[in-house]
Amino acid sequence: MTRGSHGVAAGLFALVWLSCVWFGSWPFNPNNATRLFGALALVEQHDAKIDRFESLTIDKAQFGDHHYMDKAPGTTLMAAPLVWAANHVTHTDSRDQVIDITSPKLDHFLSLRLLLAVAFGTALLTAFAAVLLFDLGTGITGSVTAGLVAALGYALGSVVWGWSTTLFGHAPVAGLLTIATWAVWRGTSGPKELGRWRYPVMAGAALGWALVVEFTAIFGGVAIGLWALWRTRHLDAPTRRRIYGVTAGVALLMLVPLGAYNQFAFGTPFKLGYEGVVGFNGMQQGLFGLTYPKPLVLVKLLFSPRRGLIWVAPVLLLGAVGLYRMIRTVTTRDLGVLAAAITTIVLLVNSSYVYWDGGASTGPRHSVVAIPFLAIGLAPFWAGLRHRWARIATAALLGLSILVNLAIATTDIFDSDTMSFPLWEHNAVMFVTGNLTNFPSQWLGWAPWRGFALYLVLVGPLLTMMVLSARRADRIVAPVA
Repeated sequence: MTRGSHGVAAGLFALVWLSCVWFGSWPFNPNNATRLFGALALVEQHDAKIDRFESLTIDKAQFGDHHYMDKAPGTTLMAAPLVWAANHVTHTDSRDQVIDITSPKLDHFLSLRLLLAVAFGTALLTAFAAVLLFDLGTGITGSVTAGLVAALGYALGSVVWGWSTTLFGHAPVAGLLTIATWAVWRGTSGPKELGRWRYPVMAGAALGWALVVEFTAIFGGVAIGLWALWRTRHLDAPTRRRIYGVTAGVALLMLVPLGAYNQFAFGTPFKLGYEGVVGFNGMQQGLFGLTYPKPLVLVKLLFSPRRGLIWVAPVLLLGAVGLYRMIRTVTTRDLGVLAAAITTIVLLVNSSYVYWDGGASTGPRHSVVAIPFLAIGLAPFWAGLRHRWARIATAALLGLSILVNLAIATTDIFDSDTMSFPLWEHNAVMFVTGNLTNFPSQWLGWAPWRGFALYLVLVGPLLTMMVLSARRADRIVAPVA
């Protein structure tokens, strides 16, 4: 990192992590629930069957007489040690619970384990990825403020924030692919970095684990891999073999838990939970529901009030302009092409999915992985602004995006799939009426608005300090090539 940026990075990590942990999500959402049930089965029963809980979730797979989690196992495997710790410390497990969705005791039991899994899983990944995106944005522009704008647009100015309060795989994969992109960029930025092992190790670990979390991560992962080949094309053969060997070896090592889980659950490493999905006949179309891109769906993913990305992250429009500028600039062209390619790939895959709208979802949840790559463009967009009014307008749009997602995170990321404009009909109504969820209100018995006010008291000075530090650093740091 550049001189003067370390304090901003530390503040950014704390801000993003706290923001993801402070606002929770509903543990009985089928996606959250099936992953929690899978973790409970591993910890308490030492198998993968969720038969005892299957009536509480519509997201499940069935093989023979038994039910299983129907997702990729990554988030469940990350949650399992935390579920074990919670059981051990509280001396309770699910066998002490009445398996009834209306049970407050079961809700509390699952909510605690969900909180721990998010705090030490998804929230950590999102916060770490935000710091690396900050470093990347600072590096390609020479402006610490530009890097901060990109990082805030990604982590708090989009629905990455809300989805980072859940056990869904979208936010973790977005974070992991961001980490892999930073590792390739930083690891190929000079002769000194090429000799360091940590960058290919990080890239391989992030790419491998992303596939364990969500199988669709392979599309973005392949794009990053091809980009890495391009970035290293001028190196001598021994150096390339070392980098490729380390990266591929670590990635394959990270896939071992996937094969081990499948062997443990289904008796073979080559069987997936998606093969036994119950109740979603659309999964039989194409490849587990993936067919071909639909232009109308693509338009809806971007612009429709029901699921459009523009409504839940308006600042990303400027990110798209920034990517265009990156592609037109020789020094950032390859990174801009990668970011644009991954954004396009993710949107096309989402528009190919039979359940493209994501059911109970705020924004296009299956397109969340595209968000950090659009956010990269915010850094050059900001750095290219020459007039004070333009920066004020950009900061205002970023602030609006953060406020929108603050309202989403503190109310409900699981908007109804029957509303035409859920952001207005659901989240805004919940927020105005004080139907909020936050750590103090859920765990300390505080009034919701009081817990919300404490959050603002904590993050307000932190955010102010970061902005002032970034501006100060820009005055003393020479531009970075």
